Amino acid sequence: MSISTQHYVGIDVSKDQLDVFSLFDNTESQYANTETGITALVNQVITIPQGVVIVEATGGLEMLLVQSLATHGIVVIVINPRQVRDFAKATGRLAKTDTLDAHIIARFGAAVKPEPRALKDNQTLELSALISRRQQLMEMLIAEQNRLRTAAKPVQAQLNVHIDWLKKSIKDIDRNRDQFIKGSPLWRAKADLLRSAPGIGPVASASLIADLPELGQLNRREIAALAGVAPFNRDSGTQRGRRCIWGGRAQLRSTLYMATLTATRCNPIIKPFYQKLIQAGKPHKVALTACMRKLIVILNTMMKNQTLWEYSTP
Repeated sequence: MSISTQHYVGIDVSKDQLDVFSLFDNTESQYANTETGITALVNQVITIPQGVVIVEATGGLEMLLVQSLATHGIVVIVINPRQVRDFAKATGRLAKTDTLDAHIIARFGAAVKPEPRALKDNQTLELSALISRRQQLMEMLIAEQNRLRTAAKPVQAQLNVHIDWLKKSIKDIDRNRDQFIKGSPLWRAKADLLRSAPGIGPVASASLIADLPELGQLNRREIAALAGVAPFNRDSGTQRGRRCIWGGRAQLRSTLYMATLTATRCNPIIKPFYQKLIQAGKPHKVALTACMRKLIVILNTMMKNQTLWEYSTP
């Protein structure tokens, strides 16, 4: 597709409404965020030559729209809302309404021209939903266990009931997740490969499969950036700021963090690497972040070459 002929369409997604702005003919329109409304929207967008739809990630509210657009062969790109907010500030557009947001999203697309990425299929979306739900339950479990430590006796019984329910629900999700992966020969092969690396268990391997499908397809810098563990410079003039990480996929980074903690204790490459950094005076978080980056790069190489861990070590 020639970049010069692309016509960008920005869509602001809310629970009940879809606000649309097309740079092709500078028109505004609104549709209900329902199957009927989305069908009407698709019929409008599909007539735009070389149309590219830009949609913000909204925690799942956009998924029905995105899948419908992709099914009809329309190029659709899901972007991080932070990028649009920064773009709006940089261009002096501080007012905020749903219609104005659609304008800004479309103009962001035309100015930045974000690169399209492969969208998750329905099966991957379902696996990702299981992983997200597990993380939510784990957060609730930790919160309830913390409350139990200081709870008055009349409340303890209720907390214990809820804690038992949460533990059972997590086990149910783990069982469903494992069955889901075993039901796909491709996923099963990926999981076996990833879990050959010390520190990568069923939770981490499933998260990598669902939330980082690009693993094995990008170079080391690109995959580290997607995982949110790539260091970025903070320099100005003669000053050299401390490098820091930001962006990437938060849910995946959280899972990778826990896997790396395990790897620093049992992985024959990550463990000595971590100890070397600590002995050199690096703060714990800095050393752990470096280990996260090293681990994801190794896993990326394993996936690219389709080699198990024992064949990937020096």
